[in-house]
Amino acid sequence: MKSKLVPSADLSAQIAANIRDAIVSGALIVDERLPSEAELSLKFNVSRATVREALKRLAAQSLIRTQRGATGGAFVNRISFEAAQAQQITTSTLLLSMNDVSFETACEARYALERACAPLSSERRKQYHINAMRDEIKVQGEANLTDEEFCASDVAFHRALVDGAGNPVLSYQLAGAVEAMQPLMNMITFTARSRDAIIALHISIADAIEAGDGAAASAGLTALEAETQALAHRIFAQRSGNTAQV
Repeated sequence: MKSKLVPSADLSAQIAANIRDAIVSGALIVDERLPSEAELSLKFNVSRATVREALKRLAAQSLIRTQRGATGGAFVNRISFEAAQAQQITTSTLLLSMNDVSFETACEARYALERACAPLSSERRKQYHINAMRDEIKVQGEANLTDEEFCASDVAFHRALVDGAGNPVLSYQLAGAVEAMQPLMNMITFTARSRDAIIALHISIADAIEAGDGAAASAGLTALEAETQALAHRIFAQRSGNTAQV
């Protein structure tokens, strides 16, 4: 680990970044014990309170864990894709809501990523993935289902398709697209969309995945994207017209 810090910047953030870089580069390996707070304080020439704040930052990112007792201390954590997905979803949600990202751009990215999963899911999916997709289709057909509940079921349907690819890296990358981007897109469009049209496309996609037809599953996702984009264009055009009339 490097010990040089920029005095004018946030010292705890710099220390956390320094340790994080050491973990990413392999200089600190999984389950390795970090130097003590006193040792880190001397190394970086800062107070123990500053070191403690840096360690809290790393723990919040699941990069380290702390143990008490004689053999305790801070240790490099073993991160799983599943554990990291919550941060990916939060980050994606913030990026979409706080930055100038158009609906079209978010929608394009979301479906492009999922189409990459379709052939793999068609080849590798387990029966429980198919069952999960079919179960969500049944839920979506319930007459008294609220818009929010339909959105949640929509997310669960696509999540099952993605997980069926059996690739944790893809599942992690798509966590942001499916579980963060899609709900935001759904909330924009659900009041005007045809549930029957969405359900019909979901059925065609599930049928293709079960039949092992990746091309047909990708085509179904393309049709679903076109339906979503067209609906969004109509809504935005209506809102622009209403604004102009005011």
